[in-house]
Amino acid sequence: MIAAVLTKPGFFELQKVEIPEIREDEVRIKVEGCGICASSLPLWEGREWFSYPVNAGSPGHEGWGIVDAVGDKVTNLVSGDRVAFLSGKAYAEYDTASVGSVVKLPSALGNLPFPGEPLGCAMNIFERSDISAGDTVAIIGMGFLGILLCQLAKKKGAKVIAVSKRSFSLDYAKQFGADEMIPLTSTWEVSNKISEITGGEFCTQVVEATGKQEAIDIATEIVAEGGRLIIAGYHQDGLRQVNMQKWNWKGIDVINAHERKPERYLLGMQKAVEAVLNGDMDPTRLYTDVLPLDQLARGFEMTSARPDGFMKALVQI
Repeated sequence: MIAAVLTKPGFFELQKVEIPEIREDEVRIKVEGCGICASSLPLWEGREWFSYPVNAGSPGHEGWGIVDAVGDKVTNLVSGDRVAFLSGKAYAEYDTASVGSVVKLPSALGNLPFPGEPLGCAMNIFERSDISAGDTVAIIGMGFLGILLCQLAKKKGAKVIAVSKRSFSLDYAKQFGADEMIPLTSTWEVSNKISEITGGEFCTQVVEATGKQEAIDIATEIVAEGGRLIIAGYHQDGLRQVNMQKWNWKGIDVINAHERKPERYLLGMQKAVEAVLNGDMDPTRLYTDVLPLDQLARGFEMTSARPDGFMKALVQI
């Protein structure tokens, strides 16, 4: 089979490698496509603690495709089933996954791309946000994840305030129902604007979805007393500072909405299937760049640079 191999920072090479064998509790998938995740950028860019080349197909972890073979102990899937799956090697023509990391996709989804991991991540974050009808929710960062959370919050009946540096991202937020759109400028400008919008009450929930220090600072200012601050951004590139005095004084709940247990990932993916089917979440317009496997490096470059119009890159295998 053909697989993409990250041979050095910033460079993928297509190589011919062996089709993977499966264990008794695994399935093999003929991969249709895989998303590109911003959490993979450090590996793409290079850090002193990484070794290259990395395993063939890595770091693709947002794959979907057709089951090609099943292990002897697999009873709930058969060859020909269309699935989304969790692995780390989906930038390849074939990949394997344990049966506990696979979600069957219903025929009603047709041939639509379905990067299950980020869609499931959105569902898990939303569940931990505890958003209800009548809440006032600020979402800082209107990228792929932020727009999905905007959709889910609006379907729940919340008022959504979208905050983003990119003007076209605010346009997306408006299209998907956000009630207010605020440019992400200085902490105090954003805080003053939200105070004006809410009559000084601020926001019952604030979702930080950028992975940046400035967003944590803004979230601290705009969350209401007794409110909930949800960390959804990727904060694994260094230390962060928080205003613990203000967190303590406001009496807020701070939720780290990242999951690590495989069963939680799987549950989120299952809920994402339901949400897409019933119209609570529509990611299709957010797949702004769909590329062939030999342009995987370009997809990573766009994920890093985030040019105007960019939301999410997928590769078709």
